Amino acid sequence: MGSSDRILSAAENIFARFGFRRASMSQIAEEAGLTRQALYHHYESKEALFRAVVEQLHEYAYEAEAAAGLEQEQAGSGLADVLAAQVGARFRYLIECVEDSPQADELMSEHQLQTRDLYQSFVEHNADLRADTIDRVCARQGFALQNGMTSRDLAHCIQTAIRGFNNRRLEAGLLRELDRMVRLLVAGAIVPAASQSRAKRRSR
Repeated sequence: MGSSDRILSAAENIFARFGFRRASMSQIAEEAGLTRQALYHHYESKEALFRAVVEQLHEYAYEAEAAAGLEQEQAGSGLADVLAAQVGARFRYLIECVEDSPQADELMSEHQLQTRDLYQSFVEHNADLRADTIDRVCARQGFALQNGMTSRDLAHCIQTAIRGFNNRRLEAGLLRELDRMVRLLVAGAIVPAASQSRAKRRSR
C-alpha cells in the first residue's frame, strides 16, 4: 500500500472512530505510521484530508454503482432492475462504510458542510452514468421515454428523488425505499418504442 493509500485508510479509520471534530492530525499520523510533519507534507490540514477521504469514498461508490449496473445489463435485466441495482450498490457501499461508526451522523453533517462542491461534481458524474445506461438499455430492449423526456431528464429525476434521502440515516431500510422509488420512476417514464412512435404520429 502506497503512502497516499495508507494515509487515506488511516484517516477514514480515525474519522469513523472519533468523528471529524475530535479527530486530530496526530492521531491520523500515528495510525498511518507517520510523523505529523510527514503527514502535513501530504495534506496541509485536517479539512484537506477529510475532503480527500470523501472524494475517495465517492469514487469507490461510483465504481460499485457502475459495476452493479453492468452486471444486470449483461444478465439481460430490464431498465428498472439495472437502475435500481446502480442506486442500491451506491448506497449499500456508503452504508457499509459508516454503519459501524458511532460518529456517522456527525460525519454526514460535515460531509454536507465541507464538501458540497465535491458532491455536486459527483452528482453530475452519476447522472452521466445513468443517462448512458438508459440510452443503452432502452435501445437494446426496444423502449422509449414518454412525452419528450430525455435520458438525462430521467437521470436527473432519479437524482432529485435520491436527494430527499441524503439527510436520512444510512440503514438497510433505506435501500428498500430507494429500490421502490427507482422502479416507480422508470415504470412511469418508459413505453415500448413502437407505442411512442404511434403516439407521435397521432399528435401530428
